[in-house]
Amino acid sequence: QLQLVESGGGLVQPGGSLRLSCAASGFTLELKYYAVAWFRQAPGKEREGVSCISRIGGTSNYADSVKGRFTISRDNAQNTVYLQMNSLKPEDTAVYYCAAKRALYGCHWDNLDAWGQGTLVTVSS
Repeated sequence: QLQLVESGGGLVQPGGSLRLSCAASGFTLELKYYAVAWFRQAPGKEREGVSCISRIGGTSNYADSVKGRFTISRDNAQNTVYLQMNSLKPEDTAVYYCAAKRALYGCHWDNLDAWGQGTLVTVSS
């Protein structure tokens, strides 16, 4: 079974940058067979989709709130998906989760097969 582990969260000042990583583990399973999405959940708020990327990276989508600031990418040789977050704002503070769906094509937000445990991003001065 695919397992996902996020890393890279932390405390950053407004306007700063962080890069989150979502690494796959689990014997015989490789992330290259999966579309991957990043979600976030702020305290007292519902979980929201942030960005997603297709299996080989040809398709990506972003929430309006992060367009132009966040970039999703993947390195299938390293079994890792990244979320580069620039120009961070206090409203970006949340626990960020990655999730994956086994899929040949496209970018997927639902019916996901695996979730990570989350990494906390705090944007504050």
